[in-house]
Amino acid sequence: MPKVIVIGGGWAGCAAAISARKAGAEATILERTDLLLGLGNVGGLTRNNGRYTATEESILMGGRELFEIADEYSRHKNIDFPGHSHANIYDVNRIESAVRRKLQEMNIQLKFYTKAVNVEMEAERIKAVLLEDGEKICGDSFIETTGSTGPMANCHKYGNGCAMCILRCPTFGGRVSISEKCGIKDMIGRRKDGTYGSFSGSVKINKETLSEELQERLNKEGVVIVPLSPHEIHTEKLDIKICQHYAIDDFAENIILLDTGHAKLMSPFYPLERLRAIKGFENAKFEDPYSGGVANSIRHLSIAPRDNFMKVVGVDNLFTAGEKSGFYIGHTEAIVTGYLAGHNGVRKALNMDLIELPEQLTIGDFISYSNKKMHEDGGDLLKFTFAGSIYFERMKEKNLYITDKKVLQKKVGNSGLLGFYDKKLVNE
Repeated sequence: MPKVIVIGGGWAGCAAAISARKAGAEATILERTDLLLGLGNVGGLTRNNGRYTATEESILMGGRELFEIADEYSRHKNIDFPGHSHANIYDVNRIESAVRRKLQEMNIQLKFYTKAVNVEMEAERIKAVLLEDGEKICGDSFIETTGSTGPMANCHKYGNGCAMCILRCPTFGGRVSISEKCGIKDMIGRRKDGTYGSFSGSVKINKETLSEELQERLNKEGVVIVPLSPHEIHTEKLDIKICQHYAIDDFAENIILLDTGHAKLMSPFYPLERLRAIKGFENAKFEDPYSGGVANSIRHLSIAPRDNFMKVVGVDNLFTAGEKSGFYIGHTEAIVTGYLAGHNGVRKALNMDLIELPEQLTIGDFISYSNKKMHEDGGDLLKFTFAGSIYFERMKEKNLYITDKKVLQKKVGNSGLLGFYDKKLVNE
């Protein structure tokens, strides 16, 4: 049975492991912390705007498991807020354990407190990854989904310092780029002013520290919009955010809260003394990052060059997904690239032809278009998401933004990819 080793247990890594397992491989996730999902433990948004289309396409292709869990654990469904339609908001406090149970049910091996720090190569192939404690993990294919955030020194260098976010680098150590350990130079994203990296786009407030009125509105409606006074409007913050689909005036002129179990405030950071001066926020306390009054995590610092099969260029058996594979934003983007990387990882181990998703499908177009654009001049300034900005506009222009499930089923059927990820490539 082929062995697929996934480095990183975020949304992309979980999707890759599920996909590899469904194809008939033995799948192992190496996760340096004690939690799966990484930034997914503070995110919460699915199905907003073009993510609805990508979600339904993935489900039709057989990449359904993680989306079904996100739907099941959604606190609010089909809600609208500025710039976004038909969003689901999942409960960040319950989602990780549900995903963990699913992986365990599928006999995917989970190795927590496990940090890969180097590789053992033979020609252009990885033979094994080397762990911090000296252990060697061998495999046939490897999938890197380590993300693009941190380590701490980068948050100091390109941000406002380590804010102790959900990734907890001070406790578990920072991200290590496996692609660079293979001798492949990673790409780094930039902001509009040329500074490297991007701030995460939101902070989480402990919902119980808000006024009872705000809590009640959040619990009932899922979204609360609080207009700001003129002296509290700072539009320059919009340029530093990773989430360009939130970089519209509404997010500078208002406090926008989403109910993820915590209160998700759509700002990269917000000075606590100013926040507490606003009615209803007098006792506000940040839940993630802890220093959300002055800073947030810095992302897009480590992108591996890859092809449209999700294989890292220059390494024969290393695949990538999620933010490690592009200037991407979002859980949906991580999941759909993870499913393809996991499947192709098994194909590579079996010496089968790799699969490239057709551009007639939103996911296929997203993977190929973003890969092309980020290698062009100025491509390191771009951000790609189904939910807004450059790619969502492309979806609408190319009539790829579809919310009719029957139309999507016909489209995926015409591509010959219905149930694609459900097909075993090897018997156990």
